[in-house]
Amino acid sequence: MHEPSRANGRYGRRIIWLAVFIVILIGAYTAGWFWLAGRIEGETRAAMARLEKRGLTAECVNLAVRGYPFRIGVYCDRVAVAQPAQALSLAAGAFRSAGQIYDPMRLVAELDSPATISAPSGRIALDWRALRASTRLTTALPERISLEGADLRVGIDGKPQLVSADSFEAHMRPNEADLDIAGSFGRLALAPSLAGGRTIPPLTGEADLSLKDGLKWLAENSARDLRGQSGIIRTLTLQLGEKGALILSGPFSIDQDGLIDADLKVSISDPKALSSSLAEVFPEEESKIKQGFAGLAFLGSKPSLPLKITKGAATLGFIPLGRIKPVD
Repeated sequence: MHEPSRANGRYGRRIIWLAVFIVILIGAYTAGWFWLAGRIEGETRAAMARLEKRGLTAECVNLAVRGYPFRIGVYCDRVAVAQPAQALSLAAGAFRSAGQIYDPMRLVAELDSPATISAPSGRIALDWRALRASTRLTTALPERISLEGADLRVGIDGKPQLVSADSFEAHMRPNEADLDIAGSFGRLALAPSLAGGRTIPPLTGEADLSLKDGLKWLAENSARDLRGQSGIIRTLTLQLGEKGALILSGPFSIDQDGLIDADLKVSISDPKALSSSLAEVFPEEESKIKQGFAGLAFLGSKPSLPLKITKGAATLGFIPLGRIKPVD
């Protein structure tokens, strides 16, 4: 008669000890989370102080570390960065960053619009619907850094929406010693005032290139000077309107004087559609544009021509195009 009661007693004690263990585990996790949050907040404030020693000022209004229990990240109601000596400043809305506790090497951050960039040459106002950055860290360098956004609107010196884009993104990753860079934008629109009064159809672009020894360039070249660099353009595409695009690919290099050398291939997708779009932009040259593209029809539906650049002098096939200014 006493065996069932003793068994129930042992079972009850196990439940109690399990509950005590869970409470201790939750308490230790909570203490660890808030300790880490304090470290992150302290490091953030220290980083802002280090910027001030370099002549920069950084502001994070109502800085806080949030996300308990499964996330952790820095939050600011507003952010601003300025370089008073150069009269440069950037101010934007709320900033949020987060890393998952179960995947701490992947970090994401969001920035709210609007933003204002002020410089001696003028003032740029930016607005967007979404702007998000992400990175995956490794022991040495980030495995990948990405930036993507939607519904960008840009105004300059009080003139609203001179530039707009439905979408844009950029990606960067190490590839052994090289640096892979890719990006795209969708339906980029330019106000006629930026295009000499011309109406330009929406532009769509895509780029994928690799910079040789790009990691060394990032680490050692604080000015990001491209002189002395080389790489390969896997694809560089610019589409004008709904159809028709120019596609560029091939190796390039820039010497110490900033002069470009390149052995490229230029391909045209849907030449007829592209010629129609160009004729809309340059109606005074319509006959010449259509005549030139009619000649390309003999090369097929996707004609290609070599583009050779030697010390800044560009030649398309056998047609000289002029000189390209040295890269600053």
